[in-house]
Amino acid sequence: MDDMIKEPGMIRKIVTEDTITLYWDKPRGLERGSFYQIVCNGEEKGTTDRTHYTLEGLHPETEYTVQVRLFNGNEQETRGCAVYESMVIKTGKEKRRIDITKAPYYALGDGKTMNTEAIQRAVDDCTETDAVYFPAGIFLTGALRLHGDMELYLEKDAVLQGTDRPEDYLPRIKSRFEGTEMECYSSLLNMGELDHESGYNCQNVVIRGKGTIASGGVTLAKRVIVTERELLREYLESLGDKIKECESKDTIPGRVRPRLINISNSRNVVISGVTLKNGASWNVHMIYSDQIVTHDCVFYSEGVWNGDGWDPDSSTNCTIFGCTFFTEDDCVAIKSGKNPEGNVINRPCRHIRVFDCVSSFGHGIIIGSEISGGIEDVRIWDCDVKNALCGIEIKGTKKRGGYVKNIQIRDCKAAKIMLHSVGYNDDGIPADTPPVFSDCLYENLEIGGEILEVDRTWSHDTAITVHGFDVPGYAAKNITFRNITITGRGKNVEQQFSLKDCENITLENIRCL
Repeated sequence: MDDMIKEPGMIRKIVTEDTITLYWDKPRGLERGSFYQIVCNGEEKGTTDRTHYTLEGLHPETEYTVQVRLFNGNEQETRGCAVYESMVIKTGKEKRRIDITKAPYYALGDGKTMNTEAIQRAVDDCTETDAVYFPAGIFLTGALRLHGDMELYLEKDAVLQGTDRPEDYLPRIKSRFEGTEMECYSSLLNMGELDHESGYNCQNVVIRGKGTIASGGVTLAKRVIVTERELLREYLESLGDKIKECESKDTIPGRVRPRLINISNSRNVVISGVTLKNGASWNVHMIYSDQIVTHDCVFYSEGVWNGDGWDPDSSTNCTIFGCTFFTEDDCVAIKSGKNPEGNVINRPCRHIRVFDCVSSFGHGIIIGSEISGGIEDVRIWDCDVKNALCGIEIKGTKKRGGYVKNIQIRDCKAAKIMLHSVGYNDDGIPADTPPVFSDCLYENLEIGGEILEVDRTWSHDTAITVHGFDVPGYAAKNITFRNITITGRGKNVEQQFSLKDCENITLENIRCL
């Protein structure tokens, strides 16, 4: 256990009036069979081999003595006080429920009545001692604007359903899409006001429950693109062949699409337990924000172009765990701006944690391609992304500038591993230098070498790709692969590894089955 990661304050907590959720970084060097024991007021409440646990059915405003004990294999670990510790945690006050179906709001959950005004009034009335309450029903609405020190609670079978009409997501707001600041349609739920030169202007927001938050999906996306293409007609025509640098003809007009949840310049936001569905582009997007935690949610966006699940963008201390993804694009996408604007703003994305997440359909867990502000200190563990198109990927174009460094990916299953330069989505003025990919650890991984295509068929692919940039001094460097098992059906080494423009690559205990 001498090489375990030990950090002060490793165990973190999320507290409501009746639950305590604990989560912590996974130490290195654990033996097979290791597990954690959760003790509350001297009584064992359960065990887990995951790095999170929720105590439920607690009493409001009550102190609980909670301990997380690590058993390394079959023996209790007694030296790692940063890995387990005792804490006295007090649950929150019981909140007054603001039922949106009651007076004076009278929202109707019939799936037909527009409730934007009624729900917004309930949100505006919500204080730090209240929770806006959604009972069972389908509550149709346009864009809503949240504020600090508030909570939304969605009961089981409650659906907060955004419309598929672009006009319901006006006015446009300052936002950022694919690394560039611009005015976009308001999202279904909006927090904070975007300003890369200032701090946080929205704090302490909770969205939780067992219900669903959904938007207009592909229909809304197409309608926005049609409207925006007409507004930009002369500009798009003036681009001529440069339009080919974009992913598709819809790339530029599609950038103004609303997200499902937009979090700008916000701090201390928790999203838990809910189903997040059918944003017109990305689903949860946090920009210039800090301490955003999402856990035990399900993401659905199949059929939605750019239907990313969870996208931290030039943000810090963002954590996601216990989530399942059915996405048309990236399940998780970590970003920090696009050349040249991202180089100038220069706000890195750092201290990101992704663990115990599953890709049932989607591209996988991605870093990039917008990396111009830099990305560092990302840790991914206990994730299963074998059912994915890209697996676990780090990417950027030569134009981007910026960097990706200090990445740890451990104890995961993945369709494939890629750390590489790409040529698509390459519009924009180039940075002065290419990006730098460095200092990445891949450890205890099972790689399939088979990918799940968009049409849900399977195909073989290279299990591990490391391609740096073909410019002197910008090779991918200091990359370690340790304890890797490749289970795909490739017949030779060339089908398992592709190494190019890289240096100081360590391959240790690699098995091809």
